[in-house]
Amino acid sequence: MAFTLRESYFLPNAIKDKTRSLLEGVSESTAACLITMVQGNLLSLSLGHLIIASQTGVIAGLSTLLISLLARINHRWAMHALLGVSTGVVDFYVHPGSFGDVATEAIVTGFAAAMLSLLLSVLVTAIAKNRAAKNKAA
Repeated sequence: MAFTLRESYFLPNAIKDKTRSLLEGVSESTAACLITMVQGNLLSLSLGHLIIASQTGVIAGLSTLLISLLARINHRWAMHALLGVSTGVVDFYVHPGSFGDVATEAIVTGFAAAMLSLLLSVLVTAIAKNRAAKNKAA
């Protein structure tokens, strides 16, 4: 039997929320870094790209969570912006850019992470509202 966040009744809600936030940040940063690193050409992805993108994602996700905890940031828009800035800074230091000026790829990666985070947040919220409306009507 696999352990899921839904089945973890012994964990307080705050820990569940922060764990979910960490996993979302890591996955969004990793995805943004992967796509930007290969400049949208998903057929050229390699294991090396995945390793570098995973490093960027884990460090950016952890730093975003740590900063949000220390600064007590809970606003949705601030979290998207914080994830974007963290991803851009971490991407700049983890590997050299493959296009544009020195920091161009890092800036694009940070922007992509923030937009991906925003898009997924809006999508999840819309699905939840739709599901709630259907349950209320039934």
